[in-house]
Amino acid sequence: MSTEAKTSNGSRWGNVTPVGAVIRGLIAGSVGTAAMDAVLFARYKRGGGDSGFKNWESSAGLTGWEQAPAPAQVGKRLAEGLFRVELPPTSARLVNNLTHWGYGIVNGGLYGLIAESLPTPRVTYGLPFGAAVWASGYVILPAAKLYEPIWKYDPKTLAKDLSAHLVYGLTTAAALRLLSG
Repeated sequence: MSTEAKTSNGSRWGNVTPVGAVIRGLIAGSVGTAAMDAVLFARYKRGGGDSGFKNWESSAGLTGWEQAPAPAQVGKRLAEGLFRVELPPTSARLVNNLTHWGYGIVNGGLYGLIAESLPTPRVTYGLPFGAAVWASGYVILPAAKLYEPIWKYDPKTLAKDLSAHLVYGLTTAAALRLLSG
């Protein structure tokens, strides 16, 4: 029999603090991001990519905004809008990595807060979580003119992107479960 206290709405906050849930979620989000990147790197190598993991993961060769991927572009807009500074092209690599990892980690924190407030968190909740993170990109990024609308992508591209995000979601959920005991 569990000694875990439950609140009147059935949540587990009796033994779990919201701050603790967010911190565990942030850690779990970093594990999920690493797992997603491992999947993407494996696909890159199968497709003939010749960079090693360190160079691939750190966006080696990214030297300017013109060829920068969506995470870098989002980070650039956020930094320039918030701080009223113009980021030099040489910061594209750093901004890309900070934005990519930051997004995965912060989403993990939100997941931790929500999942640990449920009466019985389950690892399988990582599937709708990963799908939601994936879908949010196809809402936000086209609105920011960084992606095409979702209907302009072929099913194979969408499936590959979704499957990587499902790995992220499941791994984040599994890591949170392990961290939560």
